[in-house]
Amino acid sequence: MSQPDLLRASFEEAAATLQAFLDDPECLAGVRRFVQVSLTALRGGKKLMACGNGGSMCDAMHFAEEWTGRFRRDRAALPALAFSDPAQLTCIANDFGYDEVFARSLEAYGNEGDVLVVLSTSGNSPNVLKAVEAARKKRITSVGLLGKGGGELRARVDVPIVVPRAQTSDRIQEVHIKVLHIAIEAVERELFPANYR
Repeated sequence: MSQPDLLRASFEEAAATLQAFLDDPECLAGVRRFVQVSLTALRGGKKLMACGNGGSMCDAMHFAEEWTGRFRRDRAALPALAFSDPAQLTCIANDFGYDEVFARSLEAYGNEGDVLVVLSTSGNSPNVLKAVEAARKKRITSVGLLGKGGGELRARVDVPIVVPRAQTSDRIQEVHIKVLHIAIEAVERELFPANYR
């Protein structure tokens, strides 16, 4: 296959993954629930938190900054944070082990009524599983952006959103970032309708 054909095939594979997501009623229902729990938290003066490993941590950071900064137009900052501070993460990893890095951060910052968004392409990341367990103990709603069938996290999060079809992290993460952006837009439309007139 020539280089242009390989490039086109990759774009077509990405499009097919997105189409599989759109064709799955459970996926869209999960995104709607994600929007609703986020709205409920923010309207109640609560916050959104996010975590993940590697590229998923980058997406968690991206998610948080869209709330505290500007998404499409100026509006009040909204409370969101990603568990991504290297000093805190390495301190916790050194003192308690890497599996505890997100659970310990949630213990420090999470309160009942908050929302925890976890990102895991495998659905089996031990430190993310422990964060969800900690969230449940504190009555914090968990939303899971997952892949590869959802892994162990699918049954443990309150709102599972599992990317179908894709078996590689890149394709899964491409859909995850779309879900995050679209959920932010939907919440912003409710909270700041003037931004969409």
